[in-house]
Amino acid sequence: MSHLVLAAALGIPDQRARAWFPHLYAAMVHYGITTKARQAAFLAQVGHESGRLRYVSEIWGPTPAQARYEGRADLGNTQSGDGFRYRGRGLLQITGRANYRSLSRRLGVDFEANPELLADFKWAAMSAGDYWDSRKLNAIADAGDFERLTRKINGGLNGYADRLKLWAMCKEAVGA
Repeated sequence: MSHLVLAAALGIPDQRARAWFPHLYAAMVHYGITTKARQAAFLAQVGHESGRLRYVSEIWGPTPAQARYEGRADLGNTQSGDGFRYRGRGLLQITGRANYRSLSRRLGVDFEANPELLADFKWAAMSAGDYWDSRKLNAIADAGDFERLTRKINGGLNGYADRLKLWAMCKEAVGA
């Protein structure tokens, strides 16, 4: 894999691919996203969730859905301002104080105290790899069940047509 493969997989400019490649590749190796099927599925999902590696922080309105993050105990958002402070960040949009805390324990970095760190390319990529690994998504990618994979990441099938398009591009680029 190279930055050229990444550029082709997501249809992105070479400069963006060069900036992201070392971080994505390190995360993929660390989390065993090393087969062509896994790489294609991972890159397609990351590509969709991040607007093809343009966004590492949720665009905040707040929309009505985002406003509901405030005070959501199931996300660990128990203090005033937690909804905004722990908005979706990273390539797969880690959301909520509890998820930031859990990620902090697994990666050994205090994202709860420093949530903006998840917008850093290194941690945005590592958080995506960690999310993938913690939900055992390699096995689903190995089975080729892209719909199930999407539901595990998105909770539904939002943007499924774009995800499928990206998956086809990624499979072609990595040779899967």
